[in-house]
Amino acid sequence: MTTAAKAAPETRPFEADVARLLHLMVHSVYSDKDVFLRELISNAADACEKLRYEALSDPALRDEDGKAAITLTLDPDGRRLTVEDNGIGMSEAELAEALGTIARSGTRAFMERIAGAKDAEDSRLIGQFGVGFYSGFMVADRIDVASRRAGTDAAALWTSDGLGAYTIAALDVAEAPARGTRVTLHLKAEAARYTEVHTVEGLVKSQSGHVPVPILLKDRPDDEARHIADGAALWTRPKASITPEEYADFYRSVAGQFDAPALTLHYRAEGLHDYSVLTFIPETKPFDLFDPDRTGRIKLYVRRVFITDDAEILPRYLRFVRGLIDSDDLPLNVSREMIQESPILAAIQKGVANRLLSELDKLAAGAPEDYLKIWETFGAVLKEGLYEDYARRETLLGLARFKTTTSAGAWRSLKDYADSLKDNQTAIYYAVGDDLDRLATAPQLEGFRARGVEVLLLPDQIDSFWVTAGVDYQGKPFKSVTQGMADLDLIPLPEGQDAPAPASDEVGAFIGFVKATLGDAVADVRPSDRLTESAVCLVASDQGMDRRLEMLLAKAGQLPAAARPVLEINPRHALIARLAALGESEGSLREDAAHLLFDEARIADGEPPVDPRGFSARLARVIGRATG
Repeated sequence: MTTAAKAAPETRPFEADVARLLHLMVHSVYSDKDVFLRELISNAADACEKLRYEALSDPALRDEDGKAAITLTLDPDGRRLTVEDNGIGMSEAELAEALGTIARSGTRAFMERIAGAKDAEDSRLIGQFGVGFYSGFMVADRIDVASRRAGTDAAALWTSDGLGAYTIAALDVAEAPARGTRVTLHLKAEAARYTEVHTVEGLVKSQSGHVPVPILLKDRPDDEARHIADGAALWTRPKASITPEEYADFYRSVAGQFDAPALTLHYRAEGLHDYSVLTFIPETKPFDLFDPDRTGRIKLYVRRVFITDDAEILPRYLRFVRGLIDSDDLPLNVSREMIQESPILAAIQKGVANRLLSELDKLAAGAPEDYLKIWETFGAVLKEGLYEDYARRETLLGLARFKTTTSAGAWRSLKDYADSLKDNQTAIYYAVGDDLDRLATAPQLEGFRARGVEVLLLPDQIDSFWVTAGVDYQGKPFKSVTQGMADLDLIPLPEGQDAPAPASDEVGAFIGFVKATLGDAVADVRPSDRLTESAVCLVASDQGMDRRLEMLLAKAGQLPAAARPVLEINPRHALIARLAALGESEGSLREDAAHLLFDEARIADGEPPVDPRGFSARLARVIGRATG
């Protein structure tokens, strides 16, 4: 035994996030622990694929004995399950880095959700957050990981009970795999069934039968290994030979999720560039859907050689898509970074994105209910493309669906909207906010509703941005109902309704008084043609940006403060008429009323009064006078 191998194992604490995660893993109860085996097999397959990639630049690795394989060994007497691969392996330092820390983003979000997870989502969460190895502690009291990096004579052993620390030490190569990694799970008493042949064989066939590496099973440690999965890459097979269940199993393996695919796209592109595509749209939102990094999760292969599992194949607004691309044309003898800049990859990126959007369009036309499920889950992300992807904007506008003031809760397309345009309507009207119910009752909508003009209700944060990007549909621009003049006089009222009477001189004088009283707090005070029921509302000035966008940018520090709003007053409202009729002797009451009207408009917009204490005092004075 070497000197290094004789050194005492070193005990190290897990990083804080890992320690907390393991505590949750060990002490939580899950409805489906079976997922751990899929995660360990997936890790082993990735290790084998990474060896194939590194062998391109280091032929010596290719010459080592043995084809890629994953071997499962059952030991019922010792209550052990071993998952061994002959892939790339890890050095001692790599073991500590890979199993002692969690580098992937989203760990805290995972832990927050897993602590309160209930039966239906337990197993889905585990794979979703990229912490598959640690799921082994759901079934094991201790896990040993022996690994030897391909092309080296050094091996290491990592051991932990998942209770806050791990030990790591050099390992005699005679006790290590010839290359690759051996994960040994010392199973808990209640997990002994994972040493049963029919249990493990059934799990492999149902969860991992389509990984691109053969899987072998030893019924007992001294038995001969037998194949239970052939390692044939699913994406190389004809579509007609693949069942929906096989697609679903492969999706769960490649996506690290436990739901089913809402849409499967599998095709072979041939022509200037040849490549295979197998991608899926999930049924549920991946945990990192709104991660600031917004990186892709598409695996890239070149002639069945694994290159990377986070290739930027698709635009960021399609980052929820999972799957893989296997190219026949990309070079294998360059770095991953250079491949990402390849013009061949650029052509693949364009082709795959266009095809995905085309498939969504077909689904929307042929199976609208299925499409709406996808839109409800990912519509907020797809709308990012309206802001970012000018070249595909028309396609995305066709895919977009909206709740509106006239849709009674149903989804409407822009084509539906265009078909219901009123006479003299020159724009597509919209209202942005953060809550559909509040949007639907916003006072700024009243005049549009009175004329039967449909208004799009936009509750997603991205909505404040894409509508300002010069978008139009069939020549009609998008116009906010809370910005500038409404110009509703151009649109006729429904038959039988008379146009409202013009404001009286008395009301006009009161509006002037309110403007003078509020001073610099507002940009203007004017009579409104958009209000029919409410007394007041706030809008942005004609040349300014929409108030919702102003508030978002101000909150993000991109603007020093939102611009002064315009206060619109309904000249036909009974309250306004009574306030206008007050004589000059009621000056203090009129002044309180002016400020209260402004605060009322702010509250209707979801903002607090400018001066809460002043608001309270004025309200008390007005109520006291009314009851006095």
